[in-house]
Amino acid sequence: MNPLTLRRTPWLVAGLFAAAACLAMLPAGCGSGSNNAGPGGPIKLKVAYLGLTCEAPIFVAKEKGFYEEEGLDVELVKTDWDGLREGLGTGQFDANHTLIMYLLKPIENGTDVKITGGIHTGCLRVQVGANSDMKVKDLKGKKIGVPTHIGSPPYLFCCRTLAAAGIDPRPEANEVEWVAYPPAELGLALTQGKIDALATSDPIGTILLGKKIVKTIADQAVDEPYKDEYCCAAVVSGKLARENPAAAAKVTRALLKGAKWVNENAGAAAKLSVEQKYIASTVEINTQALAKLDYIPGVARCRKSIDQAAQEMKQAGLL
Repeated sequence: MNPLTLRRTPWLVAGLFAAAACLAMLPAGCGSGSNNAGPGGPIKLKVAYLGLTCEAPIFVAKEKGFYEEEGLDVELVKTDWDGLREGLGTGQFDANHTLIMYLLKPIENGTDVKITGGIHTGCLRVQVGANSDMKVKDLKGKKIGVPTHIGSPPYLFCCRTLAAAGIDPRPEANEVEWVAYPPAELGLALTQGKIDALATSDPIGTILLGKKIVKTIADQAVDEPYKDEYCCAAVVSGKLARENPAAAAKVTRALLKGAKWVNENAGAAAKLSVEQKYIASTVEINTQALAKLDYIPGVARCRKSIDQAAQEMKQAGLL
């Protein structure tokens, strides 16, 4: 397969244009962190979230005033995976940071969102029972549990690991059986023998490890070739990018500031997320989960991560 490049993939160019259009203005333009929002007052935006450990920069930007510094009046709105993707595409939500893999197929299909900058690496895992000897290559013919629905980011990451091991992950191939569960029920399904393995994101993955129910056989945070790849990136709705590119830059900058703060204050960020009730976890578990992530906000590296994810998703039959 020829290398996937921005020049050859117009849908990817469309999804990335805001990185050039907005982030090029980060050092000096678009307010440069000023509280001055102009004569109309603060710009009102809706930023969506799911309640995941890795979304700490979204919460930190709210609680530490980074949105306000950019002249934004941000309302945080909790939603689910489908609501997030659809809401960003229709402009119901203005921004978020979410998993790159979750955006690529919708972008290919014309969903109107713009990826604007990398946030962090490594929040997805494939796990099996704590006493199991199975590796990823052994999952052919097995039942794999995924959170919420087939197509969720943990499912997509698991598909990539399976394809790399020579297993066709597509449901129609019948080489593995996918079963969707509410995230909190995945551990029980494993212990009851209803599934042989599971794909997770935090805090569920860390909670199950802490209970000694699972062990990890593929980890986006530590395993090659995934460990240096951004899993999550800032994203804005296409509507916001077109109608108010300055606001798109401002909310992106606030999220990147949040990511930098989390990198320097991981324990405080984990505590803030729980105490402000953004995350349904304990401070201890959330701290453990957050410590596994590497928050290094950036743009050029994000472009490389998108290329890598897109190539492997194409190999897995997902694009």
